Amino acid sequence: MLVFLRKTPKIDFMRLHILGFVLSGLLTLSSIVLFLTVGLNYGIDFKGGILIEARATTGDANLSEMRAKLDTLHLGEVALQGFGAPNDVLIRLPQQEGGDQAQEKTVKSVRDALGTGIEFRRVEVVGPSVGEELIRGGVLATVLSLLAIAAYVWFRFDWQFGVGAMVSTLHDVITTVGLFALLHLEFNLTTLAAILTIAGYSINDTVVIYDRVRETLRKYKTLDFKSVVNLALNETLSRTILTVSTVALAVLSLLIFGGEVLHGFSIAMLWGIVIGTYSSLFIAAPMLNYIRPSRGGSAAEAETAVSEPAS
Repeated sequence: MLVFLRKTPKIDFMRLHILGFVLSGLLTLSSIVLFLTVGLNYGIDFKGGILIEARATTGDANLSEMRAKLDTLHLGEVALQGFGAPNDVLIRLPQQEGGDQAQEKTVKSVRDALGTGIEFRRVEVVGPSVGEELIRGGVLATVLSLLAIAAYVWFRFDWQFGVGAMVSTLHDVITTVGLFALLHLEFNLTTLAAILTIAGYSINDTVVIYDRVRETLRKYKTLDFKSVVNLALNETLSRTILTVSTVALAVLSLLIFGGEVLHGFSIAMLWGIVIGTYSSLFIAAPMLNYIRPSRGGSAAEAETAVSEPAS
C-alpha cells in the first residue's frame, strides 16, 4: 500500500470540529437560500428546448453573424456558445409551440438560415413534459441513493454511523447545488450524474474513516472518545491525501481537455472532492462524539483490549 505520510500525524481534528460544524451550517443554509431565491440554470435536459451542435466548415465560427441570421426567424431567446475548437458552436433554442412537427420545422428553418457553411453534428429536442419527468426522476434518484447509503452504513456498522454518513453526504449534495446556483452554471443530467458520483466518493472516504474508528474503539477500550476519533482520522490521513490527489488530477484533466460538454461535470466533481473530504473529517467523524456507538461493535466480537497509544 502506498504511504504518503511516513509518520502518523497528531492533528487535533476534534478541537476544530465546532468551527467545522458552524462553517458547514452556514454553507448549507446559504445553498438553500440561493436555490430558493436565485434558482438553478436548468439545461435543456430539464426545461426542454432544442440543442444543436454545429461546426463551421469554412473557418472559425462567427457567433455574431450566426446570431443575426437566427434572430430573423423570431424563435425566441436564442443562445449561441463556442466550445472546443474555434469552429464549434452550441445553439440553444426555446421550446416551440406546436408539438414535434413544430420542433422539426424549427430545426429545418435554422439549417436554411445558417446555410451550407455550417455542419449540423448533433440535434437534441426535449419537450417540457420530459424535462419535468427528468427533474422528478433526478430528485428521486438522489434521495434514494442517500437512503441506500445510510442503510448500508447502518448495516455494516451501527445506526450512529449511518446518521453521520447521511448528514455528511446530504451536506455535500446541498452545497454542490448551492455552488451551481451561485455561479449560475448550467444544471443538466451530466451535473446530476456528478452529484451522485460525489455522494459515492464522499461515502467511500467516510466508510474508511468509520472502519478505523470502529477498530480503534475495540482496540483501546479505555481511550476517551475524542482521542479515538483523532487517532482514526490521523491514521487514515495519508490515504485520504493520496485519494484526493489522484482523483483531483483526473478531474482537472477533464476540466482542461474535456471541452464544454464536461465543463459542469468537472467543476461539480472538483468541488465534490474538496467538500467530500472536508465533510468526512469535520462532520461525519466528529458527529460520533455526540451519538456514540458501542465500543464492542455490532458486526463482530470485540477484540482484546490493549494499552492506550503513546501521546
